[in-house]
Amino acid sequence: MIKVEHLTKRYAGFTAVNDLSFEVEKGEIVGFLGPNGAGKSTTMRMLSTYMPATSGTASVAGFDVFSQSKEARRHLGYMPENVPLYTDMRVDEYLRYRASIKEITGSRQRERVGDVKELCHLREVESRIIGTLSKGYRQRVGLADALLHAPDLLILDEPTIGLDPNQIRQVRDLIRTLSKHHTILLSTHILPEVEMTCSRVIIINRGQIEAADTPENLIHSMRAAGEIRLQIKTASAEEAVALLGTLPGVKEVSAAVEEEGWSLLTLRIDSKADPAESIWEAARDRKWAVRELSCRRATLEDVFVEMTLGDEEA
Repeated sequence: MIKVEHLTKRYAGFTAVNDLSFEVEKGEIVGFLGPNGAGKSTTMRMLSTYMPATSGTASVAGFDVFSQSKEARRHLGYMPENVPLYTDMRVDEYLRYRASIKEITGSRQRERVGDVKELCHLREVESRIIGTLSKGYRQRVGLADALLHAPDLLILDEPTIGLDPNQIRQVRDLIRTLSKHHTILLSTHILPEVEMTCSRVIIINRGQIEAADTPENLIHSMRAAGEIRLQIKTASAEEAVALLGTLPGVKEVSAAVEEEGWSLLTLRIDSKADPAESIWEAARDRKWAVRELSCRRATLEDVFVEMTLGDEEA
C-alpha cells in the first residue's frame, strides 16, 4: 500500500528526513513513532502529496505521490496534527462541502456523508457550528473528512493530541474499527495506545529509521530494560546499590531513602533477564528487611526512550 525508497527532505542547512525506505502492506496498522522534530510529520506530508521531496520516491497504491498525486490522493485519507476546519460552518454543511471538493456528488455524496457521520459518531452534532464543538468532536470531524472518499489508506498524524483519557479511548476504538477496512499509518506519542493498536512499529529519529518491527519483537529483541522495585531497610543503602549492580542482568541501580529508614531501590534490567531470585537471595543472605520486591517488564516506551533519548541528551 505504501512504498518509500530513499526519501529525503532537505531545507537550507537542515535535513528533516534522511534516506528513508520502508513499506506498509495492505491491512496493516503501523505506528510511526519518534521524538518531536524527528521527521514524522514531514514524512506524512510528503506521503500525503502536500509537500515535495528533495529526492527519493514514494508511492501509494502503486501511484507515485509526486508525479501521480491526483491518483494517489484518491486512495488515501490524511488527517494532519492540527485539523484545518472551517469553524463557522455546521458539521453537515462542512462535510458536504468537502465531499464536493473531492468530486463526490448526488446520491453518492448523501450516502458517504451519512456513512462517515455514523461511523465517527457525529449524528448528535451534525447541525452544530464547528467552532462550538469540543476538541474531541473536532478531531472526529477531521477524521470523517479523511474518510469521505472511502480511501484504502488512512494517514493519521497525532489523532489523539489534546484529548482527555475518555476521548482517547473512543478514538482508539474507532481506529480499531477502521482497521477492518483500511490500511492505517498512525503517528502518536501515546505509546501504550500503539502497543494495543498497531501490528507493526517504525521508530524514526533525526530523520532516519532506528527500528521497524512488531511491538512484541522490539520489546524482546532490543536493548530496552524492564524495572524492579526493591524496598529494603539496611544499614547502608550505598552498599546495597553497589552489590545489586553486580548481579547478572542488572544494568543500573538507583536509590531513594524514604521514611523510617526504608530505602527504595530501582533496578533497570535487561529485557531478557530475570534477576529477581538473585536479588531475593542477596537480601536474605545480608538480612535486609524487605517490604517490596516487584517487577515491571519492558514496554514499547522503554524501547523508544533507549533509541531516542541518547541523541537528545548529547
